[in-house]
Amino acid sequence: MSRKRRMPAEQGLSFLDCICCGFGAVILMFMIVNHASKQTAQRGNEAFIAKIDAREAEVLDGRQKLLNMRAALESVINATKTASREAERLREQIQAATAALPDLEGKQTASRTRLQQMQAELIALDAKVQALRAQAAETPPPAAGNASREIAGDGTRQYLSGLSVHGRRIAIVVDTSASMLGYTILDVIRTRNLDDATQRNAAKWKRALSAIDWLSAQLPSGGQFQLIAFNETAKPVTGSGWLPVSRDKLDDAARSLRAIVPSGGTSLHAAFGAVAALGAPADQIFLLTDGLPTQGATVKPGAVSARKRLEHFNDAVRRLPKGSAVNVILLPMEGDPQAAGAYWQLARATDGSYLAPSKDWP
Repeated sequence: MSRKRRMPAEQGLSFLDCICCGFGAVILMFMIVNHASKQTAQRGNEAFIAKIDAREAEVLDGRQKLLNMRAALESVINATKTASREAERLREQIQAATAALPDLEGKQTASRTRLQQMQAELIALDAKVQALRAQAAETPPPAAGNASREIAGDGTRQYLSGLSVHGRRIAIVVDTSASMLGYTILDVIRTRNLDDATQRNAAKWKRALSAIDWLSAQLPSGGQFQLIAFNETAKPVTGSGWLPVSRDKLDDAARSLRAIVPSGGTSLHAAFGAVAALGAPADQIFLLTDGLPTQGATVKPGAVSARKRLEHFNDAVRRLPKGSAVNVILLPMEGDPQAAGAYWQLARATDGSYLAPSKDWP
């Protein structure tokens, strides 16, 4: 008996299709849901990253501010240290000045005593000058033609009536330093920057030239003289050695002196050395200057203290030829109060004369 062949059931194939379609739908849904979650997560991450970047920027700004504050703090610390050192230095100076105060008081007392002595001596000298003036008034005038030169001053006072110009050899020493351009430091600085002609016409320098003319006219004929100009160096303005007192020689010396433009510092050491180099010692030295020297045996640039200038003066005095009377004509410069006393003592110690005439002489 034959068997009947079974026909495949159509419903079995349809079920498989349904299973496959359902599985595909599940996968599709999974992919859609997963993509949406990724998009949401990505948008959330971007917001978080933006917040992180903002926080990092704030941290960087804070670090920069911290570095700036540290630098400012270091500057304040350094300034504080510098101020502390300066305060300590000032404290030491104050202590040193306080310690030196008793010595200064002692020096002031000694100076006051010396000043009183000088005032007493000045009164005595005034009395002597009055006596000499009275004697000169009673003495008949010299005969015409005795003077080596004829010089008439513009002044009306007889400042030099007690001055005796005598001796076989007479040296006239003239200060030609820059300070001879003015009576104040400001005038000197202003004038020395001008042209040579203006400097030669400075009032103080012209007054010095007039004084030398007046003095040279009093030199006794038959004697010898030399005119020496000095600043940082010194040398005769004309010739060498002692020159005979004659009108021609005196006129030549006056012309040479007028050609000089005052400049440089002041070395009294060089001036007295030039006098000593003339050979035979001078009987009289007439020194025209305006203050204490600013240079010693060697020329050194820079400012010079009042104490150092007095040391230069004392060193220069030791070079003076023995037996020479020093007559000082001082045209005082501001800021040099010790000059008058020092030159007065020099003139007194050498039996010379000291003169500080007013501005209308000669």
